[in-house]
Amino acid sequence: MKIAVLRERAAGESRVSASPETVKKFIALGATVAVESGAGVTASISDEEYRAVGADVTDNPVAGADIVLGVQGPDVDQLSGVNPGAWIVASLDPFTKRERVDAYAAAGFEALAMEFMPRITRAQSMDILSSQSNLAGYKAVLVAANLYGRAFPMMMTAAGTVSAAKAFIMGVGVAGLQAIATARRLGAQVSATDVRSATKEQIQSLGAKPIFVENVAGIEGEGAGGYATEMSEEYQTAQAELVSSHIAKQDIVITTALIPGRAAPRLISDAQIATMKPGSVIFDLAVAQGGNVEGSVPDQVVEKHGVKIVGYSNTPAHLPADASALFSRNLYNFLSAFWDKEQGKPVLDEEIGNAIRLTQGGKVVNERLLG
Repeated sequence: MKIAVLRERAAGESRVSASPETVKKFIALGATVAVESGAGVTASISDEEYRAVGADVTDNPVAGADIVLGVQGPDVDQLSGVNPGAWIVASLDPFTKRERVDAYAAAGFEALAMEFMPRITRAQSMDILSSQSNLAGYKAVLVAANLYGRAFPMMMTAAGTVSAAKAFIMGVGVAGLQAIATARRLGAQVSATDVRSATKEQIQSLGAKPIFVENVAGIEGEGAGGYATEMSEEYQTAQAELVSSHIAKQDIVITTALIPGRAAPRLISDAQIATMKPGSVIFDLAVAQGGNVEGSVPDQVVEKHGVKIVGYSNTPAHLPADASALFSRNLYNFLSAFWDKEQGKPVLDEEIGNAIRLTQGGKVVNERLLG
């Protein structure tokens, strides 16, 4: 069983899909591991570190590979020499990269989309969306703090008192919860909102103030697998009114709302931005999927009405060492959980296999892509 680790080609991608730690563990399972030369350099991992744990560092890691690991899905032309039926294990972005998924099928590969991992208890350690979102929420607050022209915590000095910054987190998934915790650590007064009513207690547990629409019956916002769903028009109107009155008082706003397979919902309009104080900062974590904020542009700081709006197309890649370590563990936890010692390879069960498998036997087989 040969596992290949690719150097990422996507613009701005600084992560790597295997660390020396996980390479060593794969070898302990009985696999051989080939790592592409320079694969870990942007994540502060040298070729020598991979060699030290037993990896073959080479310019052509895919030759004879049975499993190919990536952060982002490789193009088919990078997979020349891979064994027939090989697994491609990565974040494959199947909704926007459908042509590449079709190419995997045509080439006979079994493509496994790690972002389709079901949110069930036994798969928590395999969940790349959670591990990477956690870091993204942290980084978003740090970037906003850096752009903000004032201090976060209240400071009492001989020259006078500096008031604490007011931070508002919109969307309380993994990224939002980490953003709340980080902003609190920095000393901000934090409030947060979400379409899922069950998150109110989570917000309070972190010491933040929940901002929720009240008296709109039957709106829970909880979709399959713990993801948010699109809201009714009644809820959206009530939420817009609540946010408009609250956002005008905020110094920092972090938006995190994403719906799998769809464009990011618009949370903040230009008119709402205009009500904010000059010098305020908005970080749009959903900018790569169309953005929660009107006028946000990936990888640029846009200033509108005196408010700075920023968002990265790949926020975890701005913390490449830790992001790679966590991503690598997610992949190892996944493959090792299904490792069959007798066969010397992983064998998937139906629950997780059917959820993440995009292609098999020359066809696209995932229900989410066939509907």
